Amino acid sequence: MGASPSTTIEQLAEDFMQHPFELFERLRAGGPAHEIVMPHGAKVWMVTRYDDVRALLTDPRVSKDGRRMNEMFNRHSGAPVEDEEPTGPGFDDDLSAHMMNSDPPRHTRLRTLVSKAFTAKRMQNLRPRIEQVTGELLDAMADSAELDLVSAFTMHLPVTILFDLLGIPQQDRDVFREWANKLVGAGHDPDEVAEASRQLIDYANALIDAKRVNPDEALVSALVRVTDDGDRLTQSELVAMIFLLVVAGSETPMNQLGNAVYHLLTHRDELSKLRADLSLMPAAVEELMRFDGGVGTASFRFTAADVTVGDVVIPAGEIIVLSLSSANRDSAHFADANRLDLNRRPRGALAFGHGIHYCIGAPLAKLTMEIGLSRLITRYPDLRLAAEPQQLQWKNSTLVHGLTALPVLVSPVDRA
Repeated sequence: MGASPSTTIEQLAEDFMQHPFELFERLRAGGPAHEIVMPHGAKVWMVTRYDDVRALLTDPRVSKDGRRMNEMFNRHSGAPVEDEEPTGPGFDDDLSAHMMNSDPPRHTRLRTLVSKAFTAKRMQNLRPRIEQVTGELLDAMADSAELDLVSAFTMHLPVTILFDLLGIPQQDRDVFREWANKLVGAGHDPDEVAEASRQLIDYANALIDAKRVNPDEALVSALVRVTDDGDRLTQSELVAMIFLLVVAGSETPMNQLGNAVYHLLTHRDELSKLRADLSLMPAAVEELMRFDGGVGTASFRFTAADVTVGDVVIPAGEIIVLSLSSANRDSAHFADANRLDLNRRPRGALAFGHGIHYCIGAPLAKLTMEIGLSRLITRYPDLRLAAEPQQLQWKNSTLVHGLTALPVLVSPVDRA
């Protein structure tokens, strides 16, 4: 019948990501789907239970067609979204026309081509570089008694590896990062977003052209070369893919790594268990990602037809928000889900999504976390929070859950 289980539509506060798990637990208990108003004003249907979220991630009636998202936001809020979704004012449509914002058959074609370049071997070949960068960043921390671990470590490690992967020259990385920040962060002036969009497109086009003439072993060159029965990525598709990789490969891994360190530092028994046996690290990363994977809600989708969730019918043409964080804390699927247990070995966790849009960079993200965490907790066994947990600030975002800063006390191992 399309009715919400509640008679009123809840408006989420701008800072709801400061304490999202309490909200998600309440919504899970209250019903399978809820009409709510997001902080930026869009009315959406939020789904929070594990079984429902997992099913809808593969439901063909739930669309990610980026060409229609502004239409949906205009219909349900009266204005385009101005948050992390790359469809806001000033944003060039070419950048949002990537495979994350597409449905089959277009998505199938793009994913097939990109997968030929984004190979497991290419990711594993980055291991020595990840180890090198990790060591350099940890060395740079050695003379500090107190520092912000986000700016000193958890931000720089994944971003440096991302730029290495893409083959972006060292001298261009700072300005490239500035463009990306304006395009994916909230609250920027539309004119600044438009200018950053233009500059990034111009740069990406020049980078692609340069790789055509002088190919190397980096990912952009591989994407230029890939074919499937004669089909290739077009120039505009390559530009959009570079943007997607920058967005997905910087903000999310930074939050994942930062959240993992934070939760280890606030669960000292689990940290001691891990430090005593680093062979637990792969399983520990899986559990840390389940516990707080850095993505609060999956990127926006909409219903292309009526969809039944439990006893609720979500009508066609409605924006739908699938909470990955909530699903991963659903005790109906993960026993005692609010407890961090590095021996858990969670099956089916949704930190990287599920189905055709499962994160193509998941193996690299896990590898980076395994190396980064192993080296950090070994090199600095007395690492401590330099503030009370309740004093820390989380990003005001509708999508991601990550700390703005992680102040720590550093006490390095005596290397004499």
